[in-house]
Amino acid sequence: MFAVYQTIDNIIIKTDKPEQKGTWINMINPTQEEIELVTKATGIEFNFIKDVLDDDERPRIETEDNQILVIINVPIIQNATVIYETIPLGIIITEDHFVTVCLQEVDVLKDFVNGKVRGMATPKKTRFLFQILYKSASQYLTLLREIEKKTNEIELGLHKSMKNKELIRLLNLQKSLVYFTTSLKSNEQVMDKLLRTKVLEVYEEDQDLLEDVIIENKQALEMAETYSNILSSMMTSFASIISNNLNIVMKFLASITIILALPTMLASFFGMNVKIPLQTADHGFEIVVGMSVVLCAGGIIFLMKRKMF
Repeated sequence: MFAVYQTIDNIIIKTDKPEQKGTWINMINPTQEEIELVTKATGIEFNFIKDVLDDDERPRIETEDNQILVIINVPIIQNATVIYETIPLGIIITEDHFVTVCLQEVDVLKDFVNGKVRGMATPKKTRFLFQILYKSASQYLTLLREIEKKTNEIELGLHKSMKNKELIRLLNLQKSLVYFTTSLKSNEQVMDKLLRTKVLEVYEEDQDLLEDVIIENKQALEMAETYSNILSSMMTSFASIISNNLNIVMKFLASITIILALPTMLASFFGMNVKIPLQTADHGFEIVVGMSVVLCAGGIIFLMKRKMF
């Protein structure tokens, strides 16, 4: 599917004219027919759109026939197994049009669609691009803070856990951080190229915005690398803690087995089909039970001194 937007008096409205100049065309997993319709209306290279629809496409900048393709990776919330992933977002800039292409709807563009981004104007393509880059970096920072909160929650559970559930959750978060780190490094290269080269004309009023984007992206990258290192250390430490917790439980169960073995052994002796002491005593049963209690108490005291309990 795709939708066409334009800004009039700083208000974004939806239109049905993709051929109109100064519009923003937002394509979400478009069909072959939709791609052909947009390329015919705008003159955009067909391959520019098809390349972005490859889930493994790497961030880069490409130019052809006065058309600029900028591909970045933006974060998404994928599933319960791998909580966060990244997906390519293509931004195609021509003299008359601004086109975004993605395999699925992403949060990075929602505020633009809803008109919540101040200063957004679809004809001002350079600023629009930088605003999307800034929003992407901000989204990474937001999700990284969520990862930090989830890590703290899991850490509290790991102190008493003897299962692998929490470690698996930490592993999933670490996978997410690997995706984030790789994508942020690739995005950084794209931004550096925008800053160093003349691929895109950067107006003086937009220079500060580009620098803010680069700073925001570097901050997100540093956070992702820091959290990744912390998670790696935590997983190693808590694997040892889980193993130690299991050893404590096994030691406790072994102690209980020893205590229960003492009265069982005594009862076995007095249950033999031979002549034994107390077999004719009026209170023989009570005496045997008392002896069992004394043995158990003695065993408990002995094991407690050995710190087995």
